[in-house]
Amino acid sequence: MNRSTLSLGGAVAVLAVLTAAASLTGGDDSVAAPKGEVKTLPVQRSTVVCPAPSPSEFATTVYTSFTPPTTGSGDGGEAGSAQLVPTAGKATPLAPLKATGKAATATTENPDAPALIGTADGPLAPGWAVQQTTVVDSGPGRGLLGTSCVTPDSEFWFPGASTAAGRQDYLHLVDPDEAPAVVDIELYGKDGLLKASSGDGITVPGKGAKPVLLSTLVADKAADLTVHVVVRSGRVGAAVQATDTSLGTDWLPPAAEPATSLVMPGIPADATSVHLVAYATGTDDADLTLKLATATGLISPAGHETMHVKAGMTATADLGDITKGEPGSLVIGSSDVHTPVPVVAGLRITRGKGTKQELAFLPATPAIGARATVADNRDKGTTVALMAVGKDTSVKVTSAPGPSGGTSVSKTVIVKANSTLSVQPAPPSGSSGGYAVTVEKLSGGTLYASRMLALPLGGVPMFTIQPMPDDRGMVEVPQAGSDIAILDK
Repeated sequence: MNRSTLSLGGAVAVLAVLTAAASLTGGDDSVAAPKGEVKTLPVQRSTVVCPAPSPSEFATTVYTSFTPPTTGSGDGGEAGSAQLVPTAGKATPLAPLKATGKAATATTENPDAPALIGTADGPLAPGWAVQQTTVVDSGPGRGLLGTSCVTPDSEFWFPGASTAAGRQDYLHLVDPDEAPAVVDIELYGKDGLLKASSGDGITVPGKGAKPVLLSTLVADKAADLTVHVVVRSGRVGAAVQATDTSLGTDWLPPAAEPATSLVMPGIPADATSVHLVAYATGTDDADLTLKLATATGLISPAGHETMHVKAGMTATADLGDITKGEPGSLVIGSSDVHTPVPVVAGLRITRGKGTKQELAFLPATPAIGARATVADNRDKGTTVALMAVGKDTSVKVTSAPGPSGGTSVSKTVIVKANSTLSVQPAPPSGSSGGYAVTVEKLSGGTLYASRMLALPLGGVPMFTIQPMPDDRGMVEVPQAGSDIAILDK
């Protein structure tokens, strides 16, 4: 009797799951969908976290929230919400969105401004992007800091961090969930794993944040480090805030996952110094090839055609002013076609000279499958770099209005195979202030992109670069139909 009851209960539960799946995908309960058939649907909920901005008394931070219009995300009457909530205590949500296609902003000058947790649902969820931009106009941390708020995950790589004298790097960890998260932090230098005194089992409070000063974890003063963040339980968002007493400050974003080929799109034309940091994640050494994708194609940078990275160690290369006055992208491949070794990599880029220098970071960037958005852009200050691999690629670049209103402006460009195209988007018509830029791949090869925001101040070429990975606004959902025959099994 008990066996029959359990069997029937299990069958009913399975039937309920199948029926729910059919409802989610728009399937017809009366007819089972063909085996293996899937639908591509807009995501229904998105979560991001923004680290606490600069603690400087001279800092002004702007948060910009934006969701591009998505076909099939709603009928126009469907309710949705997208807002940012401080981790510390109860407060009014920041930059709430009311509709797709128009950005919302919020500004703070509070040096104690907390980290934020953002959620978007319904038609505002697919492709939701949040940008945090901070200007520090004086003091030791002066500079422009920009970061696209991060999707929580269980693992992050940061090639390009440092514990050297003159550098102060904080790893910011934010937990979006109610339960605490437990995190391990590993630091890899030129000789391998550094012995950390307190990098294991760090607890990040639920709905809270924890900044970790990297120099407090190890005694070594390492100029170049690769930081590996591994979450034991829960999930976090992570970003590194790097401050250099000579070169300024910026956020170091997470790098693309370890791979045997990587692209860092969008090295500025006027870069005075480009510093490459790479780490081999496998058990074997990595022999890499370095190529620069210029406006006319791939070239091998003289003196830096190859790079050897020992297993489990961080290697560096000073590429100097590699772009020579025109924008480019660094393409890393493997010289061993039979047993290529995965690596993570990133660039530290400097513009300016002498006491008028500023730095920014450009990690290896995931490709854009369909669409990518960066939320905060300024007239005459925004440059989008597009790099195509394999084939000529057709790309649509759209500027969408900010809070002041206006009309979106789009243009379609062709990026030649294995080259870099620099685009300065036209601001939306009838709009003033910040605006959002969306890049859509229409056809062609594999597309990579980044955005440089330049806000010069007092003779310092302040700038920041944000990678533009795919926004993952659409998801493949297997169709399922109810099958009453399951009750007979």
